[in-house]
Order: sequence, then C-alpha cells, then structure tokens
Amino acid sequence: MRLRVPPGAPAALKVLAAAGAAPEPVRPHLGGPAEGPRALPSPPGLQLELDNGTVLFSANAICQYFYLCRGEEPTDLTTQWLEWEATELQPAVAAALYLRLVQGRAGPDALAVLKHLLTHLEQHLARSGTSHLAGDAVSVADVVVWGSLFPVLQDETSLPSELQVLRSWFRAMSLWEPCRDAAALLPEALRELRTHLAQHPPPLPGPRHEPQDEESPERALTDDDIAAAVDTWARGPAALPPPWQPQTPVLPVEGERNVLITSALPYVNNVPHLGNIIGCVLSADTFARYSRLRGWNTLFVCGTDEYGTATETRALEEGLSPRELCDRYHALHADIYSWFRISFDTFGRTTTPQQTRIAQDIFQRLLARGFLLQDTLEQLRCESCGRYLADRFVEGTCPFCNYAEARGDQCDKCGKLINAVELKNPQCKLCRGTPVVTPTQHLFLDLPKLEGRLEAWLERTWAAGDWTPNARHITRTWLRDGLKPRCITRDLTWGTPVPLDGFRDKVFYVWFDAPIGYLSITANYTDQWERWWKNPQQVELYNFMAKDNVPFHSVVFPCSLLGAEDNYTLVNHLIATEYLNYEDGKFSKSRGVGVFGDMAKDTGIPADVWRFYLLYLRPEGQDSAFSWADLLLKNNSELLNNLGNFINRAGMFVCKFFAGVVPDMVLTAEDQRLLARVTLEMRQYHQLMEKVRIRDALRCVLSISRHGNQYIQVNEPWKRIKGDEKDRQRAGTVTGVAVNVAAALAALLQPFVPGVSAAIQGQLLIPPERCGLGMGLTCTLPAGHRVGTVSPLFQKLEPEQVEALRQRFAGGQVSGTQAKQPPPASAPPPAPNAAAAPGDPKLIQELTEQVAKQGNLVRQLKAAQAEKAQVDAQVAKLLELKQQLALAEGRSPEVPKGKRKK
Repeated sequence: MRLRVPPGAPAALKVLAAAGAAPEPVRPHLGGPAEGPRALPSPPGLQLELDNGTVLFSANAICQYFYLCRGEEPTDLTTQWLEWEATELQPAVAAALYLRLVQGRAGPDALAVLKHLLTHLEQHLARSGTSHLAGDAVSVADVVVWGSLFPVLQDETSLPSELQVLRSWFRAMSLWEPCRDAAALLPEALRELRTHLAQHPPPLPGPRHEPQDEESPERALTDDDIAAAVDTWARGPAALPPPWQPQTPVLPVEGERNVLITSALPYVNNVPHLGNIIGCVLSADTFARYSRLRGWNTLFVCGTDEYGTATETRALEEGLSPRELCDRYHALHADIYSWFRISFDTFGRTTTPQQTRIAQDIFQRLLARGFLLQDTLEQLRCESCGRYLADRFVEGTCPFCNYAEARGDQCDKCGKLINAVELKNPQCKLCRGTPVVTPTQHLFLDLPKLEGRLEAWLERTWAAGDWTPNARHITRTWLRDGLKPRCITRDLTWGTPVPLDGFRDKVFYVWFDAPIGYLSITANYTDQWERWWKNPQQVELYNFMAKDNVPFHSVVFPCSLLGAEDNYTLVNHLIATEYLNYEDGKFSKSRGVGVFGDMAKDTGIPADVWRFYLLYLRPEGQDSAFSWADLLLKNNSELLNNLGNFINRAGMFVCKFFAGVVPDMVLTAEDQRLLARVTLEMRQYHQLMEKVRIRDALRCVLSISRHGNQYIQVNEPWKRIKGDEKDRQRAGTVTGVAVNVAAALAALLQPFVPGVSAAIQGQLLIPPERCGLGMGLTCTLPAGHRVGTVSPLFQKLEPEQVEALRQRFAGGQVSGTQAKQPPPASAPPPAPNAAAAPGDPKLIQELTEQVAKQGNLVRQLKAAQAEKAQVDAQVAKLLELKQQLALAEGRSPEVPKGKRKK
C-alpha cells in the first residue's frame, strides 16, 4: 500500500499516527500539491492506495483502515467519536488555528472556540472511568481526536487546569510512540498551514450539538442590527403575534402549520424517574408549549402503554386483575405529569377498543399485501412460572459483547438487538430459574421486503426533517447490518388479540402494538383522528423519546405503516435524547436510588425548579448526570441570582421609584444596543427551538437576563433617581427598558417554567393579548402601564436541605464508612440579598468578608479530607457568595471559572 500525505495538513498527524500503529510498517510519501490544502482537515492529495487498487481519500477512513489491519473492528462508540470529530471538532479546530496562526491571537482566545468541545471530552472520560475514549486501550477514536487537537494544543499545559482528566489523556497520547513520531513533523506543517489559512480563511464553526455552560464571544452589533431592533421596539404590541385560540378538539387547518407531537408511551408499571421525564414527556411538553406560543396548530398526544407480561406479573403480585392494575398506575402517571405541568392535549392508554380496531386493521392490510411471514420461533419458557417469557423478563450474557446483564431484547451496553434465545446463561427474572427453549409458531413482519421503501422514505425525510444525530446514527446502524424479519406476535394473554386462525391464542408483540397507541389515543380524543394520522401532506409529526426507543420508531413502526399503504402520517422529526444518570450511577426504584416522579413533589422543591434543572441538563448530545450539589448551584445562581434577581429588580424599581407606573423612556445609543443584543438572543432562541435544541435555547434566556443585570448595574437607576432632572429621566428610561425585558422573559420562559412565566405576567399585569412571543424585543409595557405587586420568584436552597435530600435518595449508594471529621468551624451567617441595595459600599465590604471566611472554611474541609458531599455543599455556598459580590460590584454574575495555571 502507498500513503501520500501533503504538507501543512493537520489531518496528517492522525493519519501518520494511525499508520505508525499499523501491524506492518507503512512508509508515507510526504508531499502534495503546491497550493496546499483547500479545506481542513482532509486536503486534496491525502490518500491511501491499497494493494488491490482501491484508494481511500478520507483521513478518518484511512485511520480506521489501519486499525482494521490490527484486527480491531469499529464499534458503535468509536464510530460515534469519528462522526463527532468530523462534524463538531474539525470546524472548531480550523477556526482556532486561524485565530492563532494568522491573526496571532493568544492561546486562550483560540481555545475559547474549543471550550465546549474540550468540556465534552473531559466529562466523557471522567464518567466512563476508562483511560481512553472507547475503553482502556488506545482506539482509532483516540488517534483521530488527538490528531485534530494537537496542532492547537501541542502539550497538555495548554489545557485549562480544571480539565485534569483530559490533560492526563492528552499527555498519555502525546507520549505514545506513534503519536510522538507524527508530532515531530508539526513545526514545518504549521508553517505551510499558516500560508494557506491566510489565503483561505475557514468558516466559523457550525451549530454545536453539545451544549455549553458559558456564552460564546459576542459578535459585534451592526448598524442594521440596531436599526431593526429599534423598529421592532417602536412597533410595540403590534409586533407580537395574536394568542393562539385552539378549537376543541384540535384539528389540522388547511393553510396553517399543523404540528403533531408524541412522547414515547411510558410503560404503565414503571413509575417514571427524572431521566424518563426529561427524555420523553418534559422535552415534548417544552416544544409543544413553544409551538403554541408561535401560533402553530398543535396537538400533543401521550398515554400509558399497558399490555404485556410485565402487567400480568405485577397484577398477580398485587392480587389484582391486569385491568385493575392498569387503572391504578395510569392514574399515578397522570398525577405525576400533572404536577410537572405537562400540557398534554390528551393523555390516554393503549387498552381500548380503538387500539384493537386500528392495530388489527394495520395487521390485516400488511397480511393482504404479503408483508407478513409465518415461521417457527424458539422461545424461552419458564416451567417453574408456567409461562412463556417476554423478552424483558429474560436476562443473560450478551452474545455480541459479553455484557453480563443484557435484556432479552436488547443489550444496554453495545446497543444491539437480541433474540432472547441467543443469550448466554439465560435466567428468568421472575424466579431466577433457567428457562427452556420451546418451539412455537409466530408471525413476522417482513422487514427485508420493506427495506427499499424504508430507505427511500428515510432519504426524503432526512433531507427535509430534523432528526437528532443519535437517531440518524442508530437508524444507519440497523440498515448497515441488514434488516431481518421481526416477530410481531407473542404467547401471552394480556394484549391485542391476533385476528387470524391458528394464532387467535396469541397477542401482538408490544413493539408492533405500542406505537399504534399514538393513533388509538388520538382516536379516543376525536373521531376525526385520521385528519392527523392519514394526512402527511398537511401534518408535521415530531416523535420525542430516549435513544433506546429509536429503532422501533425509525424502522419497525414506519415499515408497518408503509406496508399498510393507507397514506399514514410518518415521522418528520425524530428527537432522541441520550441518558440522564443519577449522581455517579443509575436510577433504581428497588434500591431507592434517585428521584422518581411520585417523590419529587415531596421534596419541597417547586415543579418549575425541577423542570428548569432537568432542561438545563437535558442530555442532547451526550449522557448527563443529575447532581444535588449542581441543583443547588443552578437554583441559587441561575434562577435566584441571575433570572429572579433581574426580574425582581426591574419590577421593584417601577414600584419603588415610579409609584408602580412604567415611566417615560427616551432611548440613548446604549439603550438601543441593549435592544439589539436582546433581539439577537431572541432570534437565536427561535432558531434553536425550531431545531429542538431545547437546552441551548434555555441558555439564550439566561443570557438575556444577564444582559439585563449588567445594564442595570452599569446605569445605577437607584442612584440616578436621586439626581437632577436629567438623571431622573435616565433612571426612568433604564427602569422602563428593564421591565420590558422582564416582560419578554415571561414569554420566553413559558415553554420551560410555565408557572414562573405566569407569575411574572401576573406581577407585571401583562394583558393576555400582550403575552405572545415575538421575534425581537418589543415595548410591551408602554409608559403609563401599571404593574402589580412584585415579589421574589425563587427561594434559596440551603446546603443542609439539599444534603438531607441527597442522603434520602442515595439508597444503596450511602456508605457506612464515615469520613474524617473536619475541625470545628463556624458556618458563615446567611448571605445578604445582593439585590437589596446594589452598589452599596457597605454591602460590598460585607460580602467580601464573607467570601474570605467561606473560602477559609472550604480549605479547612479539604485539608481534613471531609466527605465530598459536605465539601461540595460549602463550595456551592462560596460560589454563590462570589456571584452576589459580583452583582454588588456591577459585574456579570456568572459562575466563576476554574483557576488556570500561570
């Protein structure tokens, strides 16, 4: 084979390192076209010609080939890392190199472009517990990611000191011999690259799939930005859309945007935990509320999935009939979602006559068109329990990756689907007995026969719709492996009966039957359900789910509907989250680990705080983890000190300084810049929400309130109101603009925290016709508008309160080993409210002293090796004090950054 690597290409590093790791030496030809690379990081001229004449041009494909030569097959995890590196990391690296090599910007400026990506790497390495990206050995993923980063970083000391795990990984990779040899070529390559970048500046990094905690550098405002913002402001309430007035029932309207939203149906027996709630119903609810605010004709459908062996078994355990059990748990689910303010248009269930009618009709249509097969299936039967076992009631060792706790239908570790009889060492989860394989006749959906239709449909819908990257990847994996016939019947009694002679003692398998629940629940809501579900020309369908449900919504269910040939509405936008974990492990109802839906309201923490934190953590591009210490920090910093502080101050200034009436406003250039800045954030908010980037959109809202806090701090209306006429007028303008920003925040917050949004609207007495969500900041509350009584929106969470909750929900994670006791230290007194008298020197002095005292306490706890949770609680209190001090001093109250090595 022959490897050709042009000079000046960052891709050369990963290719040369991968070549160095190949089992047989590969001598590269270092040379290329004189003009250098035209794009980063896969320039023309980079190629690997194999002995059979095949030529590989993609740097990542070349790297993967060298690892195949080592006998290392790609895994789903390494494939995901290579896709992430190509779509996310490469554009950011190109921009960072341009800043550093061409513009001569300092290292921190270049690293700012990469900050959210570096944090993503740090979090993955820290949570995985492995020394490398895909395990404990160097994989192709490590080589590719290292090769992209090295031209920017060059050594681990360039990384922020708080990224300790990433530093260790980067240092280990840089010392690995193949990487070290490749890096020796870097100085000459960078000189070549500088010339190229000066002539061909790379594009700015594209939209991120990973959320970031800090704002990216603000772009400069243009005259057009400011003029457009001033025009929108001047239009006042006329710039707002009229409130959406839904009909009853909600039905599609010709000529309007008709949005049908489904949330994956929760299984009736499982009380949902926080991860279930954010993965499905809360994410869907947030988008449904946004859709209604936009005036789109919106129907939001969900319900409980009630058929199957799990229901039968639980009913036997509780001495109830399956129907009685479902009635009880359906009511429990409905109560939980009501407390979380989930705004279903209908919340139904699958155990209805409509479900039977529609499921059997789809079945008959598939049968008539030749898309069903009959075959003998070897199924596991537990003789001790006297029943055939549903897939999820069998557990054993995965035949693909040897994971010891694989389920009978899917392995949670490698993600591959499994037939239960393929499991090694199977066990009945009910009695722990060993089931036996028994042959039985079943019906199968002929997926191979439908594969062509599916691929043609996917090509169309992917071109026009928004599917999350994980949904596309999982679907591609299914197609790449080739579709196989899928069994759609089971030897059970509790389910939708199969209407075919010879099979009438069987029921439909849950993953054929359950998605049809979306249709039947809508049919129970309105007898005109087909206007939603057989109307793809006028209806946009959004499916929300966690990633483990993707194959059934992207392959199995669409194949059923395509084969039925009845003009069914198929999914346009499939939105799948990653997983939300709990602290350092998983949620477990049996072990009492984690917060479940029926427990959340007993914590004393309001539903909107739960909604906010779960949406702030929403695992959009990677798994995330619930943390009690982080909940305390986000509540006290983002909700209390940022958002609540700004809205409360804006309203209180109107009440205190202007007798509750919005004053006249005479805009200056500074005010106009704020209008433009807020309008830009609102446009970004809309762009993100339309793409269902919910977590990032929430950060736009928080950014607006930070701009508002900074605006108030700089202009100091509490001082100007005591000055001459000019100062008093300025105080009035600042107060009036601020309270209008607060009114805009009420609308922007409505999808996320509807209770808080309603409270703001109530306190500011915003008329219903002015509660719409515009595309920019408008003067919703003109001079002369009277506000109501203004009161705090959020309550502070105390470390002791949160620590008690952490221990309460720790279950088996609580260790009996007691940590070393710290030396006695008096806790600092409660911090004063920084919003009470902003700019007050006395307040600043008091906060400065408390920061110093709290810092000493934290150092004492760390020196004494106190329990981590106790240290975290005191660190959170220290961070809160620092933020209050920043507010008092007129600085932006952001979460303090970690220290950097000087």
